[in-house]
Amino acid sequence: MPSDTISFDDFLKVDIRVGRIVEAAPFPEARKPAIKLMIDFGPEIGLKKSSAQITRHYSPEELIGRLVLAVVNFPPRQIGPVMSEVLTLGAPDKDGEVVLLTPDKDVPIGGRMY
Repeated sequence: MPSDTISFDDFLKVDIRVGRIVEAAPFPEARKPAIKLMIDFGPEIGLKKSSAQITRHYSPEELIGRLVLAVVNFPPRQIGPVMSEVLTLGAPDKDGEVVLLTPDKDVPIGGRMY
């Protein structure tokens, strides 16, 4: 069932940008298996940290260089010892495991989703 209806102005408040993963490392301190990410959003936003529960489908090594979509205007959130600065977006597979949302073509980093 869809969430409550929002206005287009509400949607525009959510700043979703394209970033490129430049660092990825295991995050054993997390309660659920996760990977720590450093994502480059270009000169306007810069490098931001994130944590994602994506260990089922991805290894840290294969994430380097991958384009991802992330919400960049949420307040930072403490996740164990890591301060997550952006929310990396994904969708559940049939088992509820996260699959990253990513552009299907090469696009410039920092681009805003619309």
